[in-house]
Amino acid sequence: MTKPCTRPSTLMAAAIAFAASVAAIIAAIAPAPAAFAHHSFASFDRTKKVTLVGTVKDFQWTNPHAWIQVTATDDKGQATEWGVECGSPNMMARTGWKKNSLLPGDKVVAVVNPLLDGRPNGSLVTITLADGTVLGPGDAPPPKPLGTSQPQ
Repeated sequence: MTKPCTRPSTLMAAAIAFAASVAAIIAAIAPAPAAFAHHSFASFDRTKKVTLVGTVKDFQWTNPHAWIQVTATDDKGQATEWGVECGSPNMMARTGWKKNSLLPGDKVVAVVNPLLDGRPNGSLVTITLADGTVLGPGDAPPPKPLGTSQPQ
């Protein structure tokens, strides 16, 4: 029969090793929800563009991506609600958007890359407002060439 180890230094070392192991596991898995929450745009067909002529139902200025709900009527007169995914509000603001850029009832023309599976959702390419203002999806602006102060 063996006796349990009761020396304080051995118990302390074991406790520290256990705590370090638990901390390492938590640190390794803690970022996982954030990584899985964000997604790629692989579900959108970047080779196709669909033009939606319609009315804004809702504009959601939320992270990680803003969304526009547009009710568009096709050439057969069928009204369909489309979900249009944009960039992050932070990047959109840098490219001219405001949280009140779109209001319910606004008439718009949106160009989107549609979902591959055909459901009425798309990734915003451009949206033209009733006053003629054209806004993009809120992508990062192109980099400035070295040695210049203006983008080309």
